[in-house]
Amino acid sequence: MRFLRKNVWLFTAYPWFAAAAPAASTDPCAKIAGLTFVPPAEALACYKAFPFNQTLFENVLDNMDRVFDFYTFEDYYLNSPPPFQESTNNIRATLATIRNTKFATDYDFNKALYDFTTQLNDGHTRYFPTCYNVFQNLLPAPVISLEVNGVFNVHIAPDSVAFINQLGTGYTSFFTSIGFNWQRLAGAKVLEIEGMDAYDYVDLIARTVSGNYLDHGVRVNSVFTSYRISGTAFSQRLGDLAGPEDVTHTSLTFKLVAVGSNTVETVEIPYLAMYSGSPFTDSASFWAGNCAANSATNGVDVRQQGGLQKNARIAPRRAKASIIDGLTSQAIGLPGPFLPTAPPVNGSEDVIKSFILPDKKTGVMFVGSFEPDDFDQFQSDVVSTTAAFKAAGVTQLLIDLTNNGGGFVCLGQFLHQFLAGSQIGYPGFQSTQRGNALAQKIVAAHVAMGANDVGTFYSPDNWAFLNDTVMPVTNNYDKPTVPFFVNGKFDPTSQRFHDTCTEEFSQPIPVTPPFDLKKVAIVSNGDCASTCAMFSTLMFERHQTKIAVFGGKPGEVMEYKGMAGNQVLEWSDLDTEIKSVGLDNDPLAPPDLLVNSNFRHNWRTAWSFLDETRPIAYVSELPLLRFPYTNDTYNNPQNLWTSAAAKLFV
Repeated sequence: MRFLRKNVWLFTAYPWFAAAAPAASTDPCAKIAGLTFVPPAEALACYKAFPFNQTLFENVLDNMDRVFDFYTFEDYYLNSPPPFQESTNNIRATLATIRNTKFATDYDFNKALYDFTTQLNDGHTRYFPTCYNVFQNLLPAPVISLEVNGVFNVHIAPDSVAFINQLGTGYTSFFTSIGFNWQRLAGAKVLEIEGMDAYDYVDLIARTVSGNYLDHGVRVNSVFTSYRISGTAFSQRLGDLAGPEDVTHTSLTFKLVAVGSNTVETVEIPYLAMYSGSPFTDSASFWAGNCAANSATNGVDVRQQGGLQKNARIAPRRAKASIIDGLTSQAIGLPGPFLPTAPPVNGSEDVIKSFILPDKKTGVMFVGSFEPDDFDQFQSDVVSTTAAFKAAGVTQLLIDLTNNGGGFVCLGQFLHQFLAGSQIGYPGFQSTQRGNALAQKIVAAHVAMGANDVGTFYSPDNWAFLNDTVMPVTNNYDKPTVPFFVNGKFDPTSQRFHDTCTEEFSQPIPVTPPFDLKKVAIVSNGDCASTCAMFSTLMFERHQTKIAVFGGKPGEVMEYKGMAGNQVLEWSDLDTEIKSVGLDNDPLAPPDLLVNSNFRHNWRTAWSFLDETRPIAYVSELPLLRFPYTNDTYNNPQNLWTSAAAKLFV
């Protein structure tokens, strides 16, 4: 069944859905309307107020089924290579199982899809139903793995009082009202969670909740609280145990030993859910504001928009590779006592924060993201920071990539080439797209447009040949496709090509490295995704850069990078690609979504510099050094940098 490819408000197109909403006297959404913090059971009741709907069910599954045709790693999942076996999944078989499942409510169906795509452990390829991602569960007991006197244990974060208080009295007063003293639990040693050994429960959350990263060890670090840059400021991430985008748990039962005590006690710690969606007064307005498709849900035909012609180079469509971290919905500042005491140097106003350590010879560049407020400012910040370091006599550079979720592909390549010098030549990886039948039609349509081609990502002149010459608009890089087999499945790809990032560099690249590359090192918690993963892999594979990772579970292996694709397309991006070449009515085209959701996917593959038959996402590369967090380093960036520099620069 083909659906109308236009944006609609569900209540207008399907008035029977509005009629199915509960009466005001029994409406669970009306009960919590206008509240910022609500008990998770009440949030879940609002979610479940909407009955299962066959039309929406088929629409979303048809969309997902056809978007998966573009997913570059689909066939790898049939038998994920070691050490990533945990992510093995027959994607089409799972979709078929979901199609044959009876769901009680619309929420139950969407939750099944959300969990399925989350557990693929590729943050580039996930289904986000906005309707059911507007409440975030918050536990006043974020956890962290700490080494204390040579012994490892899970602890409730020692700084949790200063940290959680930043949520405000709207949150903390709830616990006061029920007489629950969460403050006394700060720093407690955790023995068990939900009747399981604490580390085993962390592993469970890493397997079922965290997602985003192929490597289990990296996902374990996502379970724990950690520092990061959120927006342009230092903040602390709750972690996937204390801040899941899920309201199915009302509490967690901990067996713990409080600080200053030798007594083992069992404590049930309540969750409280925070609302971050559109205002509503009842179920009908909740649906209209959060769940119904809107003008941004689906793509557009840029031929009808104007101003996006490739030849004019107006409003360039910049490639991104990033994850969506639901925990950014509640960004809590890093408590004051843990902020760096060293003064920031020039170029520290946006997503890069740079400092000179007290040793006067180590410069730290904390790159919190590759998705700044200003694309060109990121580049000038790198130049300004480097100049400040050189002027101060800095001789060694430490780059912190902790919780860097990625961003613009070309900014990762810029930072790599600026540090390595223009002498290295092309600063990225060889890349391909999946050569499915509809993709071949899209590229052919661009070629047919010739000089009138629109400036979308499939356009040939968006890419370069392997000799770094930009492709002409008439070059069909999908004709012929390149035969490729994965796990015994024939999976043709496009011809290989390079990015054209150097055309977007607004700052001059030095010919030689500004720092001795042997005196450049990287540190992170492994939660370094997408463009961040590509950058760190380029530094490691091409320059043997020393990399250290902090945290994780003792005795468990952890990679230095998270999931590394090459470019992500949101659903609206892919839809725009299809519509802009007139293929929206092709039988292979995914239908417009009737609900406000997004099925994003990894659209390009980056092939390893060391072995160009393997995607870097599936190349296991371990850090040179691995350090545990301590009380002094888990949320104190400057202490961590000082400790890391002493071990990496020897």
